[in-house]
Amino acid sequence: MSKREWPLYEVFIRSKAGLSHRHAGSIHAADDQMALDHARDTYTRRSEGVSLWVVRSSAIVASDPAESAAFFEPAKDKIYRHPTFYEIPDGVDNL
Repeated sequence: MSKREWPLYEVFIRSKAGLSHRHAGSIHAADDQMALDHARDTYTRRSEGVSLWVVRSSAIVASDPAESAAFFEPAKDKIYRHPTFYEIPDGVDNL
């Protein structure tokens, strides 16, 4: 198997100060373990992270930005999910 045939992986790193993993970049690897090793060697050389995820790019499913209105707009019709019209009783701190 040549490097051209290796699948593409997306790399996510959780930093020492972070609570969530953030996309760091992409790598090619022959298998999952090699992807993890290459991601460690490429993206955490200066001890930036405490956790590393590698995911085959082909396994990621994403919404289409061109269809964001149709995908996300229905939530605006559910005003009960947003407590903007409730009155705050006296004695309750408004943080």
